[in-house]
Order: sequence, then C-alpha cells, then structure tokens
Amino acid sequence: MRYTYLLINIFTVFFPVVLSFDRRVRFYKSWRFIWPGMAITGLFFLLWDVLFTMQNVWSFNPNYITGVSILGLPIEEVLFFLTVPFACIFIYACLNYYIKWQMSAGLSGAISVLMVLSGILGLVFYYDKVYTAITAGLLLLLMLAIHFIFKVRWLNRFYVAYVVALIPFYIVNGILTSIPIVSYNNAQNMGIRLGAIPLEDHFYLMALLLMNIGFFEYFKARNKANG
Repeated sequence: MRYTYLLINIFTVFFPVVLSFDRRVRFYKSWRFIWPGMAITGLFFLLWDVLFTMQNVWSFNPNYITGVSILGLPIEEVLFFLTVPFACIFIYACLNYYIKWQMSAGLSGAISVLMVLSGILGLVFYYDKVYTAITAGLLLLLMLAIHFIFKVRWLNRFYVAYVVALIPFYIVNGILTSIPIVSYNNAQNMGIRLGAIPLEDHFYLMALLLMNIGFFEYFKARNKANG
C-alpha cells in the first residue's frame, strides 16, 4: 500500500515514455524542449503545493506514500509535477501529428473569454476560499497573458488536448481522491465535486498544462528561429 501513489506516477508516465519512440511522432526528439518548462513550472507549483499543504488545503494519507519527502511534500507529489505534464504534452504532440482538424479561432477565443470570466467569478465569489481563489487568479492571469497579450496561435490545439487529457485525469485523480491518497479541506474550496474530484482540480490542471505547453512551444519556436 505504501507504494500506491508511486505506482500511479509510474503508470502515468510509462506509456508516454515508451511510445515516444514511435517512428511517426518521434516525440523523444522534442524532449529537450520539455525539460526547461517543466523545471520552471514544476518549481512554481511545488512552492504552491508546499504552502497549500502547510495551510491544510490538502493533505496526504501516510498509508499510501513511501514516507520520503522533499520540502515537506511526499516524493510522489513532487514526481506528479513531472509525470503528469510529460504525459499531457505527449498527448498534445500526438494530437498535433495525427489530428489535422483544428478548432476555429472564434471558438478558441470564446473559450478563452469564458476562462477569463470564470477566473473573475472565482475571485469575486470565493475570495475567502484559498484553493478556489488562487487557482482562479492564476488561470485568469495566464489566460490574459497567453491569449490577449502574447496572442499565441496554439490555444485552439491546446483546448483539444486538454479535453483528451481529462480522460487520464479522471482515472488518476479519481483514484487519488477516492481512496483517498490526497484529501481536500472543503473549507478551502467550493465543495463541488465530480465524483471525488474537486471542481477546482480541472482549472488547476488547465493552469499547469498552460504553463508547461506554453514553455514547450516557446522553446521549440526559439530553437527553430536559431536553427
């Protein structure tokens, strides 16, 4: 039982790593564009995680973790910020290769506006809920920067990848929250759950992936410009 969370991390990343060597996608060639963004984003979310754990926003069941910790966090939680982004960027890259259909700019823009409005509403109505308010605020800032300031062209592909990534998200996060391996303090969130998963986790995932894929696209573009 102590290795449950660790095994979840391993299974999360196992197939993306193995399938990275597929002759068509050749995702392994893009690995060098992933690591810098994962390091920056991972550090940011780790510090966030440390503070949230200290504030009892969430906690970890000692029965399902090895007991090894970094900065007060289970090593499995630290690995989470490597395995999940890697798997989701892999999904993003595969969809870009295999799926030629793209969401229209109008629909993509409408979703971005909806996310901005959701962030504002989260801050206004749940300012006293730590998890809700900070997640809403971060997603709001990311959307304003990525869509309205930098005006990136990959958001239409990102939204499709995000929807597909929800499938493994529900499996992995469903296990984590239903056992539970990770327990959430409802005093710090809206108290709305899909199954055992807090609604905020969906926006948390979007913010995590926006940062990782944003850096992934940035480092790819910079390499192309310098090449």
